[in-house]
Amino acid sequence: MSISREKVKIISQEQIASGIYSMWFASRAIAQEAAAGQFVSVYSADGAHLLPRPISICQIDRERGAIRLVYRVAGYGTAEFASMAAGDELTVMGPLGNGYGVAAARCKEDSRILLIAGGIGVPPMLELARDLPGEKTIVLGYRDRELFLKDDFSAYGQVVIATEDGSAGVPGNVLDAIRQENLTADLICSCGPTPMLRAVKAFAQEKGIPAWISLEERMACGVGACLGCVCQSTETDAHSHVKNKRICKDGPVFAAEEVEI
Repeated sequence: MSISREKVKIISQEQIASGIYSMWFASRAIAQEAAAGQFVSVYSADGAHLLPRPISICQIDRERGAIRLVYRVAGYGTAEFASMAAGDELTVMGPLGNGYGVAAARCKEDSRILLIAGGIGVPPMLELARDLPGEKTIVLGYRDRELFLKDDFSAYGQVVIATEDGSAGVPGNVLDAIRQENLTADLICSCGPTPMLRAVKAFAQEKGIPAWISLEERMACGVGACLGCVCQSTETDAHSHVKNKRICKDGPVFAAEEVEI
């Protein structure tokens, strides 16, 4: 896989929920190489902010040579990106990390797949929902009734909603929705905050379902050199020779049993 660092042009950008933005940018090189579950590093134009912001890939349009990012404004860098418009340019490096390729290889047309996502872990699951064969049930967790991307997911499977404030779908979290709807599967893929992933891992172990989880973590280099985003693993890492995994390089997607969370 080749990684491209280039100046790209924004095709479109819109706000789709409070503090949530959807951006399409043009990059034929990244679009040809990218896969579901990977991310890109986006650089600030301000020289005082050297480190890029890692943002998960939401959609890949290989025919058009375009990438969609859906991200939350969380600080200076993402606020800068949110202020940009169609025609503006920004510097991007990618695709980075390992995606859901191993999980996807296990899916067949008759597979029952449970896709579980929460918060800003929702966007990277959209490309996966499109790519995977099989019968897909998609469980999405939100804070409130701002159900960004829900309609996009509806094209690829049954969508079940959980909201923390009970304003839409099942009141509570994604596991509450899974248990209320009595959902099961042959395989689980998940992305979201660590407490949610911890609960998903426990549920998968309880039910004996293979699970792949995408970890969220602050990153610096994005290419595995700085060891700034390691997590605890159940096996010794060949790079660091300790029980660590680099989320940016070895992940962000791992088999659930590979990592301690």
